[in-house]
Amino acid sequence: MKLTLIGGGGVRSPLFVISLLRWHQRVGVTELCLMDIDAHKLNIFGEMCREVVRRAGNPFKITTSTDAREALTGAKHVVTAIRVGFEQGRAADERIALRLGVLGQETTGPGGFAMALRSIPAILGYAQLLQEVSPGAWMFNFTNPAGLVAQALHDAGFHRSVGICDGANGGQGAISWWAGVPFDQVRAEVFGLNHLSWCRRAWVQGDEVMAKAIADERFLKETQALFAPGLVRHIGMHCNEYLYYYYYAEKAVQAISADGKTRGEEIVELNQRLMEQLEEIDVHRNPERALRAFFGYEKRRGATYMHYAYEGGTSIEQADRDLVFDADIPEHAGEGYAGVALSLIEAIEQDKVIYTGINVPNAGAISGMADDDVVEITCRVDGSGIHPQPVGEVPASALNLMRTIKLYERLTVQAIRERSRALAVEALMAHPLVLSHSRAKALVDAYLSAHAAFVGDWA
Repeated sequence: MKLTLIGGGGVRSPLFVISLLRWHQRVGVTELCLMDIDAHKLNIFGEMCREVVRRAGNPFKITTSTDAREALTGAKHVVTAIRVGFEQGRAADERIALRLGVLGQETTGPGGFAMALRSIPAILGYAQLLQEVSPGAWMFNFTNPAGLVAQALHDAGFHRSVGICDGANGGQGAISWWAGVPFDQVRAEVFGLNHLSWCRRAWVQGDEVMAKAIADERFLKETQALFAPGLVRHIGMHCNEYLYYYYYAEKAVQAISADGKTRGEEIVELNQRLMEQLEEIDVHRNPERALRAFFGYEKRRGATYMHYAYEGGTSIEQADRDLVFDADIPEHAGEGYAGVALSLIEAIEQDKVIYTGINVPNAGAISGMADDDVVEITCRVDGSGIHPQPVGEVPASALNLMRTIKLYERLTVQAIRERSRALAVEALMAHPLVLSHSRAKALVDAYLSAHAAFVGDWA
């Protein structure tokens, strides 16, 4: 079976391959095709991926291509993880928002809107091509903003597509750690939207344990450290980490603004340093040393993730002082989005029943949301397809926020489809982290100007 990774020249491709080594027999993969429009990066990261596979005894073939048609032809499953506009686009998104006094974060609020302007047309293009050359193939999209992209795909009629996010099952992972049981022995109930979801219930050996876990100080300290214990207890559910940007909106803006660099600007610099190091090493001559440099980079990148939100978090300056682009090559890496995608592929290919949180149309699962609203929800997945599990009524405060953000998402998708500035402004006005017309218009004007090369002319 051929599996294609669109965005295979990205910095996460070696991690994807390490995960695939654990799954390839279960999913039946014989070829992983890495596709990217950047031939230089694809050459470097493609060779690193081949080295990872060689070290494991070459259990499957790695191919590379800059031709999307070639990469998608014959693929049974496709994972999309692209960044239109590269890291520099993200850095611009975040800095523009902060200059206008609103949240500058990659996926939430204005940053997610700006990324959607670039991501949605590109992913729709890949989906159209996939439907043409490999009808019946599944597309698993990790490209951000994943929920918005999934909504656009389904609105355009691409129904064999799923939005995936490694944060959707955070509550399940938290209960797995707290109860001391394997991840797949926890059954969870997730509902919400991408980067705006809650885990209301979780079962271990048939017993519902979420209330007991939330009452445990250790559980809150280790798995909900972004939130005040009293807040989590009042909500009564495990909160997705991205809810921090809503529950602590003004603190988030202040903390990010206080940093010398945004996360996007930090990643631009880190990726540039990594590429310089890899070019100096020459991955084709010394692939092992290149992998050590890559895993040193991964360690540094992870050190400051959402650091501003944690008390005592590692600062960018401290992490840079400790920076060494060299680390041991792990036999296993965190599964991340690869684990989500591969578990879905196994369930579909092997008719194995799993329950997991993903982004699909609501189909009546959450009361108060439209059937064709893409939501983040626990689904039963097997050989017959993907089935959202009934959730019913949810707390009014959660539903209100979901419906507000869904209005913003729907308007954004429509604005992109029609290339309408007026609809784009209306979309950002609907977002609770923007609200005002003056800010929304300034944001739209700035983003359309900054990304004109990718989004074209808008009326």
